[in-house]
Amino acid sequence: MLSVDVFEMAGRKVWIGVIHEKKIQGITFALDGAQFRANIERLSDFLERRGVDVDASDGESDYPSLVRDVIVGRLENEDLLLELSFEGVTPFERRVYEWLTKNVKRGSVITYGGLAGALNTSPRAIGGAMRRNPYPIVVPCHRVVASDGIGHYTPRLEGKVFLLEIEGVKEWTSSRRT
Repeated sequence: MLSVDVFEMAGRKVWIGVIHEKKIQGITFALDGAQFRANIERLSDFLERRGVDVDASDGESDYPSLVRDVIVGRLENEDLLLELSFEGVTPFERRVYEWLTKNVKRGSVITYGGLAGALNTSPRAIGGAMRRNPYPIVVPCHRVVASDGIGHYTPRLEGKVFLLEIEGVKEWTSSRRT
């Protein structure tokens, strides 16, 4: 099922969509409706390529509100970790996502190299796992930055800047390297 809601945050409309069955299979968000529709399509295609059975019909759930609560700091990211299905995620990706979610808290960042060092892997492997993250916000890939700037973000850098600013990490948002 696909649950969608639109919230007002920091003077912006934020679209949040959650694909779920028994647990969360994927999350997407956007700061405009057209981008949100493209994100839903991209997420559905990604999950299906990974062998996840996606039902994108409309369905009601509290998941979009819970994701919003993570954005605004009412819930810790780790509080939703058990709600993630991890379907279609490789063992390496799951290890990265769980470590990141448990160890890099709201208001802080880690570099690709720092995360790679913590997990004994390469920054390039971390970048790939971040790019493929089907659970943005809950798995806080927006908190992973380059050593010399904010780094990249899929699908748009604007989303990473927005999330970091809401979390009060403004020193990284002034160095927008694309």
